[in-house]
Amino acid sequence: MRKAFVILLSAILLTGCGQSYEEAREQSAREQALLRKKDSLALKIGVLPTIDCLPMFIIKERAWIDTTRADVRFKDIESHIAADDALRKGKLEGMVTELVRAERLKRQGVDLTYVAATPLSWQFITNKKARIKDLKGLTDKMIAMTRFSATAMLADMAVDSSKVKSEYVFRVQVNNPQIRLSMIINNEMDAVLLPEPQATVARLAGNPVIMDSRNKDMRMGAIAFSDKAMNDNRRKVQIDEFIKAYNRACDSINHYGLTGYVSIINKYMKVDEQAIKSLPKIKFDHAGHPREKDIARANSWLR
Repeated sequence: MRKAFVILLSAILLTGCGQSYEEAREQSAREQALLRKKDSLALKIGVLPTIDCLPMFIIKERAWIDTTRADVRFKDIESHIAADDALRKGKLEGMVTELVRAERLKRQGVDLTYVAATPLSWQFITNKKARIKDLKGLTDKMIAMTRFSATAMLADMAVDSSKVKSEYVFRVQVNNPQIRLSMIINNEMDAVLLPEPQATVARLAGNPVIMDSRNKDMRMGAIAFSDKAMNDNRRKVQIDEFIKAYNRACDSINHYGLTGYVSIINKYMKVDEQAIKSLPKIKFDHAGHPREKDIARANSWLR
């Protein structure tokens, strides 16, 4: 009887000391508000699961930015269009992008500053079952790309050079490179434009390449920040810390090669070791302004 009384008394005391539902909810709301404040103060950069974003993933994994100096966060984005939208809404201060998309944003009144040119490239890959031997074989075929982007520009270049009538080639908007890869692997598309490492995965599956942007003297990859962030003293400190870490990551990739980062590429880009070992050699340059001729090329096509 005494033992039962002690247990009952202990239960009552524990209940009295515990949080009520309302108290727990208020504490959760305070914690969420604190997290939102911290996130708003952090420098947020949109990244995609593509090889041009590898320096950012290395910085994140190696913790190469001292959080006491700058809180820099990399936000996973599924496509360049999604990154555009997030930056426009103020959810990002910067993004890894490409010049056609970025120059179009500028035309729409979004002020941007380029801080780096990245080694982003695309390969025009056809479905092995479509038996497209060259660009002339694109007649009545479907191409997965993104409107108002470097992939759309490359699709136009391919069609123009093949002398095929543009209206006989069907451009299908598929913004996510991972989905484009899945479509070519699963025989749901005749041709796709893919960046690395998705292009290598598609090639290893037996799908032929009929055009490569690297052979066109095109360097369309870029890292851009909003002018609002660039002109804010606190943000500028964060951006400077990011650039230091970015240059360090570029040096490391150039020294150790892509195979030196198999685990990171596998983690963030979901490709196996065989594909990583088959990736072409890619050089990463320090942060710097993109070439003016690439910016001019983007604007010429947009016009």
